[in-house]
This record gives sequence, structure tokens and C-alpha cells, in this order.
Amino acid sequence: MGPINYKHFTLGIEEEYMVMDPQSRELKSHEQKIVSEGQKVIRDQVKAEMHQAVVEVGTDICENIDVALRDVTTLRNTISHIAGDLGLWVGASGTHPFSHWERQLITDHARYNAIVNELQEAARSNLIFGLHVHVGMESREMAIHIANSARYFLPHVYALSTNSPFWEGRLTGYKSFRTKVFDKFPRTGIPDFFESIEAYDSYIKLLVKTNCIDNAKKIWWDLRVHPFFNTVEFRICDVPMTINETIAIAALFQAICAKLYLLRSKNLNFIMYSRLLINENKWRAGRYGIDGTMIDFGKESEVNTRVLIYELLDFVDDVVDQLGSRHAIAHVHKMLENGTGADRQLAVFKETNSLVSVADFIHDQFLAT
Repeated sequence: MGPINYKHFTLGIEEEYMVMDPQSRELKSHEQKIVSEGQKVIRDQVKAEMHQAVVEVGTDICENIDVALRDVTTLRNTISHIAGDLGLWVGASGTHPFSHWERQLITDHARYNAIVNELQEAARSNLIFGLHVHVGMESREMAIHIANSARYFLPHVYALSTNSPFWEGRLTGYKSFRTKVFDKFPRTGIPDFFESIEAYDSYIKLLVKTNCIDNAKKIWWDLRVHPFFNTVEFRICDVPMTINETIAIAALFQAICAKLYLLRSKNLNFIMYSRLLINENKWRAGRYGIDGTMIDFGKESEVNTRVLIYELLDFVDDVVDQLGSRHAIAHVHKMLENGTGADRQLAVFKETNSLVSVADFIHDQFLAT
């Protein structure tokens, strides 16, 4: 394969933000004003989402993590500024601490109407906020190989991103309840292993042919080979509370892809684990975040989740300098020290016994680095 071209591993980051009323702190429809104002400044980098209290942003294709940091910072600042001018607040959390989905308006758009019509309450109640990270690939053949192997690490990174401990005013007991809400959708969760890109494409064709889906974007797995771009798209994470957390997680996904590519170039393959086993770790990550244990399937034993995350950092260590992302990934150490977004939300709630204070905290942290 020759020397590795680390420039292949471009990044694209999508984040979903909540829009709040500064008085009640409830989720509030922005009547697409944030989107229409935003498009004047950042063009198609801001989009409407199914629920009117959600704003979705996406970076351009970023050649490295520093460009991604600049883009995400600009997007958060722009959206925050526009929302402020409209008398609204924005924040980043996988779920709102107490707003009820029944009161939230759905965006009137053919695609969303079709989804709501098909999925009914599962769609209407899907008031959650995620992070999607695209990592560029040289080909779709390579993308499916990397996606197959990268599945194993999804729970580890998801544990770091956990940022949704509350749902409709209740303490859920989960560090990430967002995934529990999303599980009601079809075609979600950890994907299966695919023998080849042809096997993946024929699976998609079969679903389209039999009217299960009308296009490949209705595959909502935690990780997918993107239907139109040469990217692997990581979709498992809660939207992180701060910019640095988003960037650290994106850098980690990029490094996992580059490391798996490096192994492949040496004819080494990472062990494939079944979806059933990976799911056990995903459940633990959602329930306990970084404070629990996960299973090391090689050793067939439970291991402290933090230890496994440190092992993951060691695993990718030999590619981060070529990617230029060592400083971004170093923030993972701070996340392990200070706790995830969920841990910090829970700490505020424990101190104040007030979900309004939690919402204030989410808003205050939006531009924090």
C-alpha cells in the first residue's frame, strides 16, 4: 500500500443544538429564524431539524483537527449570537433536562412529514441532540473495512460523550438517555459486519426495492458508511456540552480510522467482534458513562471503563502526530478528570436540586472551551 497518506482522513462535524426560552428555560420553536438568519452568514452550514426547537450545524470538509476546531467555534459563536439577537438561548446536551416533547412543534417539510407519518410517536418523541463525525476515506471499499473494525470502539467513545442524564424532568439513572429515546427508531444501534461494500450496497438496494426505506439516509446506525460521500460517519455520541469535548471526540474517531488503516497497510486486521458483544458495552456506556466497567472481550473480563479509554489512547498513539491532533486528543485526559457532560449536569443538580439551574449550566457552557 506504500506510505500512508494521512491527508485522506478529512473531518466533517455535525452538531444539533437546543433552542430555549431564556425566561422559562423550556425548549422553544425559533420558527426557523435562526436558520434563515444563519444562512446569511454561514450559508448551508446551518439547517432546520425535525423539531422546531432544534438547530443543526455542519462544518465544511476540514483537512485537519485545527480547521475543525476553527469551524465548530465559528458555528457555535454564530448560532449563539443570532439566537441572542432573537431573544433566545442555545445549549448543547443530548436531551433537555425537563421540556416535554408533546409541546414541541414539528418542522413542516415533506421529508419530516413522511417520517412522522411512518414512525408516529417514535418520531414525535425523538427530541434528542447528537453529534455526527465524518472521517474521509480513500474509497468506499476501505470505508466498509474500517467501519467493520471501528464498531468495537463505539462504546468507549460514546462513554466519553454521555451528556443526557435527564428526560422530561426525571433523573433517568442513565448517563445517556438520548440513545434510549432513539432506540425506538428502526435501523438504529450498532451495525452488523459486512463482508464487502457490495454486500452493504445490496442490503441497501433490497431495503429500497421492498419499500422499507426510500433512500439510504434512513439507515440510522451508530456508524455507517455514508451513502453518498466517501466517509465513515460516527453517529453514536450525544452532542457534547463544550467545543473542546466535540473536538477531542472527533479527533479520537479520526485517529481510530487512521490506526485501523495503518494496521491494514501492514496486513494486520483488528479482531472482529459480534454486534451482540459490542452491544453489551454500549449498554454499560449509556448507563454508567466513564464511571462503570466494560468488557474486554480478549481477556473475557470486566475492566474499568477509564482504563479501557486509556488503552484506546495508547492504541492510537502512533498516528496522532501525523494527523496533527495530539493536542486535541489530550483533552480526553481532562474529560476523564472532570467528568462527562452528564457528570457535570448531575453535579449541578445535586448542588442546587434545580433543573432550571441545570438548563442554565448547559447554556453557560455552550461557548466554553
